[in-house]
Amino acid sequence: MSVWIAIALTAAGCYLAKLVGLLVPAHTLERPSVQRLAALLPVALLASLTAQQTFGDGHALVLDARAAGVAAAGLALVLRAPFLVVVGVAVAVTAGVRALGG
Repeated sequence: MSVWIAIALTAAGCYLAKLVGLLVPAHTLERPSVQRLAALLPVALLASLTAQQTFGDGHALVLDARAAGVAAAGLALVLRAPFLVVVGVAVAVTAGVRALGG
């Protein structure tokens, strides 16, 4: 039963967040600082989720094959590789490290 309560509370919270967004005055949304924040916030959230899933394991910091894959992807990005190549490099390096026992 507690799972359904959590689902209901999450749904209500999402609805209220959307409602608050609709109630914000238009002139507030037109400010340059708000527009910059709105453009950067999704990137920051995605980066934090990626870091948490890659380096976190419950309550400990973990450096394993996933970290090697992310490092390889970062190097491919620095070298300006296309996105599909970046993903392929990350997958290949992660699989290679895992195959070697990492």
